[in-house]
Amino acid sequence: MTQALEEQIAHLTRTVEDLSDVMAKQDSELRRLGLLVDQVLVTDMQFGEQKTSGGIILGDDDGKTRGIYIDC
Repeated sequence: MTQALEEQIAHLTRTVEDLSDVMAKQDSELRRLGLLVDQVLVTDMQFGEQKTSGGIILGDDDGKTRGIYIDC
């Protein structure tokens, strides 16, 4: 019985360590993605937009210029 418990404890310990590693990697990836989201910029789209104190009013899209990019 003692050996079975020791094996189960060893297995559970290994599982917890593996899950901890996965969580650490996911945390790192989430932080990296959060930084990328912070870098997303809306460019001056040259579509006849009007800048106002409350935001931007966009005219028709000519389809030639990309309006959103990631500055990495």
